[in-house]
Amino acid sequence: MPEGDTIHRAARTLHTALSGQRVERFESVLAHLTRVDADAPIAGRLIERVEARGKHLLMWLEGGLILRTHMRMHGSWHIWPASATRAQQLRLARDSIFLPRFAGRSSRGQWQRRRYDVRIVIETAAYVALAIAVPVAEFVDAATIDREGPVAELGPDLLSDAFDAAEAVARIQARGDIEIADALLDQRAIAGIGNVFKSEILFAARVSPFTPVRALAAEQLARIVVIAERQMRANVGDADTVAAAGGRRTTNRLDPTARLWVYGRGGLPCRRCGTMIQRARQGPDARSTYWCERCQLKP
Repeated sequence: MPEGDTIHRAARTLHTALSGQRVERFESVLAHLTRVDADAPIAGRLIERVEARGKHLLMWLEGGLILRTHMRMHGSWHIWPASATRAQQLRLARDSIFLPRFAGRSSRGQWQRRRYDVRIVIETAAYVALAIAVPVAEFVDAATIDREGPVAELGPDLLSDAFDAAEAVARIQARGDIEIADALLDQRAIAGIGNVFKSEILFAARVSPFTPVRALAAEQLARIVVIAERQMRANVGDADTVAAAGGRRTTNRLDPTARLWVYGRGGLPCRRCGTMIQRARQGPDARSTYWCERCQLKP
């Protein structure tokens, strides 16, 4: 599930591979992207950098143009060497992207679905990058990215070098009438937290996810923000380290089966007290929330 940590790791990988190279081929199945490409071709432009802002991935192109993508629940970027043969590219795509999702289907069926899921192709002399099942993609004027639109509306980014914890606390505090779990998902309050970290952060802070923000003291909110920053930053370390740990983890345990405190563990015993972990739908989008009733008492 792409959250801020996943997007930052993806941006770092794409930046390492693509920055400083010129686009040799650009293709997309999205008409609003191809219209821009027809008027002002993307091929030939230098890729200046790739960065993450909250859950948004920004590819800065020569000429003041930015490709903004948002992964939502299932989107992803993938990359492999342009020198790979067609057969190698098919194998890489199958093994690294689609095999888990389509295991048991014919290779022909996998390829048909794979072509359907490819939204954007960006090729340089060294690499081919594919945006797979990405639901949100647009070209944005670099001059306006920080003044208008969804990126400009973001709250402090937990993974930014300029993260302002006090501003994040103030923005959360201003949402006094909603429950703290929903406040953490509000990207205008604090950017980068998704459904997994929401539950994990509040468990670590020993705060019930259903607590109204107004019921929490400023010191409690500050502690929640500190925990959020610590957990997120711990999961944007070296990609090999994250993979070796079995994926995202918040418990600091090396056992891949013990990576998380509560998320995805409904009906299982709490790792702290043994009480059964609860799961419920919460908020206007009915997102899954996990918590321990004993460790996370309501105020």
